[in-house]
Amino acid sequence: MNPWRLRLLSQLEALGTVRAVAQAANLSPSSVSQQLAVLEAETHTQLLERVGRRVRLTSAGLILARRARVILDHMDGVEAELRGFGEEPSGLVRLGAFQSAIHTMAVPAVSWLAHRYPHLDVELLQLEPHESLLALRGGDADIVITTTDFGELPLGPDLDLVQLATDPILLVVPPGHPGAGRGPVDLAAFADEPWAFDMPQSYMANLALRLCRQSRFEPRVVCRFGNYMMALQHVEAGLSVALLPGLAVDRRYRVATRELATPVTRTITAVIRRGSPPRAAVHVALDALRRNLPSSALGT
Repeated sequence: MNPWRLRLLSQLEALGTVRAVAQAANLSPSSVSQQLAVLEAETHTQLLERVGRRVRLTSAGLILARRARVILDHMDGVEAELRGFGEEPSGLVRLGAFQSAIHTMAVPAVSWLAHRYPHLDVELLQLEPHESLLALRGGDADIVITTTDFGELPLGPDLDLVQLATDPILLVVPPGHPGAGRGPVDLAAFADEPWAFDMPQSYMANLALRLCRQSRFEPRVVCRFGNYMMALQHVEAGLSVALLPGLAVDRRYRVATRELATPVTRTITAVIRRGSPPRAAVHVALDALRRNLPSSALGT
């Protein structure tokens, strides 16, 4: 069986449609379909069945897709062992992290690894929480830093979780704002303020909207940014207020932060696939993440 075709099958199980697999693999949908048909011929087994205009995996296809991830991980591990001759962790580790964890957690860990393991290559990917587990299950990442709160992420027995830290959700206001005092704050007091939000359907946009509605108001959203630095700049200019994770509040910006009267924290977790052969490279990367946590996040 061709490993590349196995990866396409694994991605189909994770992403759900041929079109999504094609987009992820930078192929046309017809090319993906052709390669999956070749895989069926190689295995002498029906792996796909058509349902209307879409295809879905048969029972045999599901079994092979899930076994494929283990097979591919094993091949990666063998390649890493050959490269390093068993002397030290080596090979490629793909580390996915959401925006505010990249500069506070991922980059320090990658720098630490680079000094200690010259034969280990770390590919750093920006993956927001709603994207990360799909990438992990589909084989596009080996480790992801994500959040596992609020019941939004599809966890399961195929994943191993390593809790790293906790991070509070804070109200961020301009300097000199009447709400820039001390102590916990009730969000309802900011119902008439202009709000800066993350992009629609993102983790923080959904959470901020939920918290505002729990305080019995609909926020007046005046801007949406997919970058926390832009949101902080907008707040600093006195144009909005925002709800942001503590790790996202860069101290270079002149803003004030307030804790919420009803505290909300997110649990920051490293996740790897369960059942794969142990890879020294993945283990040392996990260790690097735990060694290089920012002091502000050591709430666990």
